Amino acid sequence: MNADDVATYLRTHPQFFERHPELLETIQVPHPYGGRAIPLAERQTVALREKARLLEGKLGELIQFGEENDAISEKVHRLAVAIAGARDFPALAQSLYFHLREDFAVPHVALRVWGKSVPVDFEEAAAVDEAQRRHAAALTAPQCGAAAGSPFAPWFGDAAAQLRSLALVPLGQTAVFGLLALGSEDPQRFFPEMGTVYLRRIGELCAAAVTARL
Repeated sequence: MNADDVATYLRTHPQFFERHPELLETIQVPHPYGGRAIPLAERQTVALREKARLLEGKLGELIQFGEENDAISEKVHRLAVAIAGARDFPALAQSLYFHLREDFAVPHVALRVWGKSVPVDFEEAAAVDEAQRRHAAALTAPQCGAAAGSPFAPWFGDAAAQLRSLALVPLGQTAVFGLLALGSEDPQRFFPEMGTVYLRRIGELCAAAVTARL
């Protein structure tokens, strides 16, 4: 009989230790965190404590993620309330920029809208070339990544040279009519693998608000 045979026997005969309870105290096994030997029953207790510690850690992570999501949801709600109350497009743009910078701590924000009646003297109506429009139209979801080489970096003017990461949020579901671009000097602020659920929601709110006012 080898070790595998013993393990198989114990698994198929769970009543073994009920019939021989004295073995739980007399069998000595190595302590997982030290060289001394301990009774089998104590080894089980150590294993259960370790399992409980791991579960507590996972629970703590879930609680932390939940709190972070709650905080972001509250910020999105405040943004929604602000842009819903905007009287016109200039007020809408001002509310959008304010909340993205102050609530979400996004240092650089650029918005461009085409195919709608934005007054020509507004920055949001600045020329968007055909290549940029095609790029925006090809986005099926918000896109995050490095700022280097992005065709939209020039939208940030003098700050473009300092940007290290960008988030591009297309506006419009059936047809893209604008793009919300968020920039940061932090290369990890908008990284390719990050979740974009809240960016998508912000884009949908922005698109609906722009459509209602133009």
